[in-house]
Amino acid sequence: MQEPVVLDHIKIPNARDLGGYLGADGRKILKKRLLRTGKIIDLSNDDKKFLINYGVKTVIDLRTPSEYNVNPDTPIEGVEDVHIPVHRDAKLDTKLIAMRQTYDKVQYAGFKSMCYQYRRSITEPFSQNAFKKILETLASQKDGATIFHCSEGKDRTGLTTVFILYLLGVNWETIRQDYLYSNFTLRDYQAAMDKKIIAEGGNDILRSNIRSLAGVANEYLDTALLTIKQEYDGIDNFIHNQLGLDQEFIQEFRNLYLEVK
Repeated sequence: MQEPVVLDHIKIPNARDLGGYLGADGRKILKKRLLRTGKIIDLSNDDKKFLINYGVKTVIDLRTPSEYNVNPDTPIEGVEDVHIPVHRDAKLDTKLIAMRQTYDKVQYAGFKSMCYQYRRSITEPFSQNAFKKILETLASQKDGATIFHCSEGKDRTGLTTVFILYLLGVNWETIRQDYLYSNFTLRDYQAAMDKKIIAEGGNDILRSNIRSLAGVANEYLDTALLTIKQEYDGIDNFIHNQLGLDQEFIQEFRNLYLEVK
């Protein structure tokens, strides 16, 4: 796999530049154009200066309104803040509530909860419309860098990145390894979560479930991809029919974000 460009010297979790990955027709993704990250809060002046100098012009926040209201992005002078939530800000349904009530009793509750959320991200019309809006917003950014992010930059951001890289013609193994790379960049966050559970007296089953919730896994991504295949007859049909993006859009998207040969 091509090594990702990790922006680990700024106080933003899981910050990476998608530039450098090989896309369609042997053309690489342009650097300083597409940045995937976690939430952008408590930035220092040096962090802000770095992002401005890096060419950031737009930030797309994928979090729910309640998440945004609790921890709003740090304003950056001259940078537009766009809010496109991938999930509704609504009460959890009974199935998800039941899963969360068993985190300290059932080992695989967290794992199943994550798989369930990934399936919902694919099948819910609200989420499908959000992915469409995200991609259309990116298609309108003619220059400069755009950050797209959720909370830790691993699930909603991870699926958004899958669609972006696929549209740009990146091979599936690279797409998968980029998704899984969040487990490396978030290792300190995961360790801190485990330490917190121990300090609060949590048992080993709860610790196991928190590890499932705090990381990414092949099975989570496969849940999304298998759902796309089984419910929508493949990702090309999903992009065309559910996201409403045609071949002309894809070609323009590639011309915008891939190097000129």
